[in-house]
Amino acid sequence: MAEVQKRQLRFERFGLESIPQELQQTRWYEYSFIQATFSVNAGNFLVPALAVLQGHLSILAAILSTTIGAAVAFLLVSYLSLPGARYGIPAQYAMRSFLGVKGAQWISSPIRTITSLYWFSVQTVGGSYVIQKMLLSYFHVHVPFTMLAVILSTIMAILALIGFEAVKKVTKRFFPLLLIGQVVILWLFIRSLQASSISLTHGAHEFSLSTCLFYASLAFIQYISGVTSSSDITRYAKTGTHGFWGLYVGNVLGFVMTAVLATLGAGLFQNENPFIATSTLTTSSIVVGLMVICSMISMISINLSNAYTGGLSLLNSLPALGRIKAAILFGLLGIALSTLPQLVSEAKTYISMLGAFVVPLSAVIVAEFLWINKRTLIPIQTKSINKLAIGHALIGALIYFFIPDQYSPGFTLFVLTFISYGLTKHFVSGKARDLSPL
Repeated sequence: MAEVQKRQLRFERFGLESIPQELQQTRWYEYSFIQATFSVNAGNFLVPALAVLQGHLSILAAILSTTIGAAVAFLLVSYLSLPGARYGIPAQYAMRSFLGVKGAQWISSPIRTITSLYWFSVQTVGGSYVIQKMLLSYFHVHVPFTMLAVILSTIMAILALIGFEAVKKVTKRFFPLLLIGQVVILWLFIRSLQASSISLTHGAHEFSLSTCLFYASLAFIQYISGVTSSSDITRYAKTGTHGFWGLYVGNVLGFVMTAVLATLGAGLFQNENPFIATSTLTTSSIVVGLMVICSMISMISINLSNAYTGGLSLLNSLPALGRIKAAILFGLLGIALSTLPQLVSEAKTYISMLGAFVVPLSAVIVAEFLWINKRTLIPIQTKSINKLAIGHALIGALIYFFIPDQYSPGFTLFVLTFISYGLTKHFVSGKARDLSPL
């Protein structure tokens, strides 16, 4: 009996069932630490850096435009965290209220699982290359890429298997070190900025509002998929308010730091990754070592989230597995995919394909929860499916490929799907439904 109790304390076994109220004790500032730690990573540097490198925006314009786009997405993500905080249920289980049981099990959950798997693999591949390069360049230690990727992905999969408590403890313990690393990078960048002719307010080209809107929309689309997973994290929240504001404050502050570092690195050194850019500014093995550690921490932190939420999404599709087996299966798939560098080299194609399904589905979910259901979950019949919602998501996925790039397909499609579904559902229903809590 003692051995069983010890094992239960070690591995989280709560799957689709509600978290007991006595375990819902996580406060807003703890969530802020978690989300801020998740934010600073190679994947999140990309859009702000590209706003400078390819959009030719000034550093300040790139920071402001991408932060505005991300902040709007984070607001919707926080709203969709309320089901988890209020009822203690995972995100994909809450999706049953919006899409129906079958709609959630066989459409939204597989899409969320694939999305989490892809980003888990991309973060591992990118992080492994950065760490491999820095170890070889400054410490003359060569670690084969496949070996490094397998070791790192295995560590992250095991931590995610342990559950939310591991996510909370790892981020809390390593956040101070990661913050120190970010401050060091910022200090080195500011020194370089003072010694250069680079301006914060002037880009390579004249200011363009349309370009600002384009990169704001890219940031929005990058983070809006979080509406299908945010309840996974907040199901341990003390209250809905703690979960909502904890996520929002941590996400926004974390992104601001991410955008500042990414745009400065891009503007000063034409490099998309501040960790790599910083390593060229110093010969100190201590500083370079700190960058290696921070790069590893940032990758592990975000992938804990990807693996944890991905495992719960897989569980919603295959509930007979149980949380432990679902987490193990997700981890094995993630480890295997993390050895495929082409997931990064062909990222534009894969991200576009994922976006075609994620964007309209996210728009339908946001419309259903905020507009139709007035931020309340309603009981749903067993084996039901919301055909109208699924139909809008599938039609939106087809339309996505026909919207020209200059009109920002992702953001345009989200707005059109949100309005179309909301109006159609309102008129089809004829009147508001009885919104009794789940």
